[in-house]
Amino acid sequence: MRYKEIYDYGVRELTEAGITEAALDARLLLEHICHTDRNDLLVHGEREVEEAERSLYVQDIARRKSHVPLQYITGEQDFMGLTFEVNRYVLIPRQDTEILVEEAMRYLHDGMDVLDMCTGSGCILLSLLHYSNGCRGVGVDISKEALAVAERNGIRLQKEETPPYCFLQSDLFEKVEGCFDIIVSNPPYIPSGVIPELMEEVREHEPLAALDGKEDGLFFYRMISAQAGGYLRGGGYLFFEIGCEQAEAVKDIMEKEGYRDVTTVRDFAGLDRVVYGWKQR
Repeated sequence: MRYKEIYDYGVRELTEAGITEAALDARLLLEHICHTDRNDLLVHGEREVEEAERSLYVQDIARRKSHVPLQYITGEQDFMGLTFEVNRYVLIPRQDTEILVEEAMRYLHDGMDVLDMCTGSGCILLSLLHYSNGCRGVGVDISKEALAVAERNGIRLQKEETPPYCFLQSDLFEKVEGCFDIIVSNPPYIPSGVIPELMEEVREHEPLAALDGKEDGLFFYRMISAQAGGYLRGGGYLFFEIGCEQAEAVKDIMEKEGYRDVTTVRDFAGLDRVVYGWKQR
């Protein structure tokens, strides 16, 4: 079967299944299996695809038709110019979360200590360490399966002989020790009652524990804001990613806990995406 023919098959199958970006997903799956790029479809569409590759492609198209996220099929997602392993135990890194990293980087100086609460794949912490010098970090998550993914991502991106990070299984700050200059968190923030309304890819496949922010979606903001001050050095910053309608509520939570100059940052779509502030000891 020729490259263009099998691509067309993928587009038809995904379109009939109601996949929104059928053409894009069909192409990306084919490139992942055949180790090609987008130019191959234009320039080498007549090349023959090996039977083993064709078989894998048919299997992957079937998985995507059942709304398994593309990234869980390929096993990876790009974030902050880096490639991270992902699977069903971690949230898929999203472009919106890059705003959180970029804002934290404005206050991250050489030699600082960073804590990433609810680290998941480790993409936030590892990106901050990758683009800084001499910084150290701890990534915390309650899920041992998620931490295993984070560990593998650390090995994949490791620049130093001795890793400047560690990953810790802990229920929020339960097992955390030491003090930090910056704490970042993309916690579960979707209200429990909204989860059944999410798109199938998210609702049925991404880890519920990383999505569910309890009744009003603010549970983890309250818990982390209340406890983080005990782990921040004087003048240290706490950064949150938020849902686009949660800015005022999260600002209020942080201000009541004594954080100063609490600021909201919008994403590229003009939606509130990050709230941060600093605290004296």
